[in-house]
Amino acid sequence: MGSRKHEQEVVAQVDVQGTVAAGWEPVRDAFLRNFEQRGERGAAVAVHRDGVKVVDLWAGSRDADGTDPWTADTAQVVRSATKGVAAAVPLLLHQRGLLDLGAPVASYWPDFKAHGKDRVTVRQLLAHRAGVPVLDRPLTLAEAVDLPTATGAIAAQAPVWEPGTAHGYHAHTFSWLLSGLVHRVTGRTIGRWVADEITGPLGLDLWIGLPDAEAHRVGRLGPVEETAPPGSGELKLRPKRSVTEAYQNPDSLTRRAFEVIDPRPDENDPVYRAAELPGSAGVATARALARFYAATLGPVGGAERLFAPATLTLARTEESAGTDRVLLVGTRFGLGHMLHGPASPLLGPSSFGHPGRGGSLGFADPDAGIAFGYVTNGMRKTVTADPRAQALVRAVRSVTG
Repeated sequence: MGSRKHEQEVVAQVDVQGTVAAGWEPVRDAFLRNFEQRGERGAAVAVHRDGVKVVDLWAGSRDADGTDPWTADTAQVVRSATKGVAAAVPLLLHQRGLLDLGAPVASYWPDFKAHGKDRVTVRQLLAHRAGVPVLDRPLTLAEAVDLPTATGAIAAQAPVWEPGTAHGYHAHTFSWLLSGLVHRVTGRTIGRWVADEITGPLGLDLWIGLPDAEAHRVGRLGPVEETAPPGSGELKLRPKRSVTEAYQNPDSLTRRAFEVIDPRPDENDPVYRAAELPGSAGVATARALARFYAATLGPVGGAERLFAPATLTLARTEESAGTDRVLLVGTRFGLGHMLHGPASPLLGPSSFGHPGRGGSLGFADPDAGIAFGYVTNGMRKTVTADPRAQALVRAVRSVTG
C-alpha cells in the first residue's frame, strides 16, 4: 500500500505539458513513464507524420539539477544529435551541384592531403572512413573552438588506419572535418550556412553556435542515475568487457576519440555552447529536431522540402557497416547519418538520423513518413541507444505499426 501511495505521489509531481493527436497517446504514456521509472529530470519529445505534428510534449525542470520548469521554448545541448543536422549540409551542397561526393577532400581543401590523406574522398569523410578519429595532441577548448586552429590540426593529422578500408566513429573530429570542408566549399562557417539555408527558412529553434540572445532559453545538462523499470531487463544490458576496457584505457582509440578536447569541456559553459562544433555542441528544442527531419521528407508548414528524392535516397543509403573501430560494436552509417541497426535502433530499415551521447535523438523514417525529436537534460552513460529515447521510439512504432 505504501509503495502504491509513493507511486501516486511521483505521478502527481510530473506535469506533462503539450499536445498529442488522437491515437498517439502511447507516446505520452511512454514519456510519462520515463519520469516515473527511468530517472528523467527534464525533457521534450516531438513527432511529425507526413509533415503534420502529432506529438509535442515537455515536462520536468529545465536544469537537471534545478526546479525551474521546462517550458515550450526550452532548448538543450543535444551533443552528437547535432551531427544529423550538420550532415544535411554536404548533401544539400551536392544537391545544388556544389560538392562532388566522389572527389578527394583535398581538391577542395589542399592542406588535407598531408600524410597520405590525398585520396580520401568526401564520401569517405562523411561515412567515418577517413581514419582520423583522434589527434596526436588533444586541443584545448580555446583551440577547439577556433576554426583555423582546429581544422589545421585535423588536416595535419596522420590517419590511424588506411583511409577507406574501415570505419570508426569520428566522435569529435567530425566537427573539424565537416567545418573545414564546408568553409572551403561555401566561404561560410557551417553554423552560418545552417542558419541561412536551413534553420532560418524553416523557423527552427536550432543553432550550431548559440547566439547570446538565445542563451537564456537553454537549460543545464547533468548526470542522472542508471535506473530501469522493474522487470524490464534494461539493467542487464551491460556493454561487453572489451568495450568497457576500451573506455577505461587512455591509449585506446575509443578513449582518445572522446578526449580530443583536453580538459574535457563543460557543456554548460557559454563558450562551448557558442562554438560552431557541428559534431557535438548544437542546441535545439525537440520540436526543432522533429521539424528539421520532417522537412527532409517533404514540405512542412508552407516551407519547401529540403531533400530532393535522389538526396533522400543518398541519406538513407549505407556507406559503412560492421564492427566500428572506435565504438567496438556493429554500427551503420550513411553520409554522416547513423542508420537503423542493433547499436542504434531507430524506427525501421529506412530510418536515418543521429543520437546524442547520453540521451537526445533525432531521425526521419521515409517509409513511415515519421520525423522524431527527443531532447533531455539528464545525461546517462549511453552512447548510441538511450533507454528513454528507445521507449519513445517503441511507442511510435506501436502507433504506426
